[in-house]
Amino acid sequence: MAWRNHSTITEFILTGLSNNPHIEALLFVFFLGIYLLTVTGNLMMLLVIRTDARLHTPMYFFLSNLSFLDLCFSSVTEPKLLKDLLSEKKTISVKGCLTQVFFVFITAGTEAFLLSVMAYDRYAAICHPLLYGQVMSSQFCVKLVFISWCLASFNSVVILLLALNLDFCEAQTIHHYTCELPSLFPLSCSDISINIDILICSILLHGLGTFLPIFFSYARIVSTILSISSTSGRTKAFSTCSSHLIAVTLFFGSGLIRYLMPTSGSSLDMLSSLQYSAVTPLLNPLIYSLKNQEVKAAVRRTLGKILHYLR
Repeated sequence: MAWRNHSTITEFILTGLSNNPHIEALLFVFFLGIYLLTVTGNLMMLLVIRTDARLHTPMYFFLSNLSFLDLCFSSVTEPKLLKDLLSEKKTISVKGCLTQVFFVFITAGTEAFLLSVMAYDRYAAICHPLLYGQVMSSQFCVKLVFISWCLASFNSVVILLLALNLDFCEAQTIHHYTCELPSLFPLSCSDISINIDILICSILLHGLGTFLPIFFSYARIVSTILSISSTSGRTKAFSTCSSHLIAVTLFFGSGLIRYLMPTSGSSLDMLSSLQYSAVTPLLNPLIYSLKNQEVKAAVRRTLGKILHYLR
């Protein structure tokens, strides 16, 4: 029944980032560079964490999962964006659009849960160092990642059902470079008030359910760090959290702006989408490698091994 609602329209037209061929050519080179750097950086993080035994700890286990998610997340939207920048007509089928909506939500949703889990990991390491190994066991870490995927999958199915129940009649143009549920609502000729209410509730529950644990974890972390007498101890404790705080700010800031603010079809909508779907996956491996001495040392060791084998 749900697919029948879309029978009058078989595809959508995307406005994209620009209509100027010269600007599109420059944007293609720019975003191709971003995508290649994103893939290279996250694959490097996966390789380094996998091959270096010193990084076989809960924190880096979660970081490797974050790199995998960033790799998936960027691949949901960027290849299509690159293709459209070289095409005169930017179209996407209804099924392709809804598939993109689903995978955007499942990858972004899992990343939100994972960032929350990583905050708890930092809380356990700093506030309960003597019990850290016992609390963050390998089995427990795997369960946390598995639960993150399951909860995000459930939320994504709910979102997909909302999209399937939309009734599209004539409007075909999506004022965006990709398919996102907020951009589909203006195209529907049916009553979308309930859909919008459910989407907002879902985003708020998901957002608060992942952000509040981060907030309370860092409240306890800050309290513990301030109680450390030595300056070097406080600096070392905070340095283990700074990369994660930057990643949380980049991801949650742009994501919540995109899905909680009314869709206007303006450049702000696309900028916020580009921030969390293209820029954040690019910056995460840089943030964690540049601000983490263990990762930098592991990267040097891994590159040294690769160069040794190539000789």
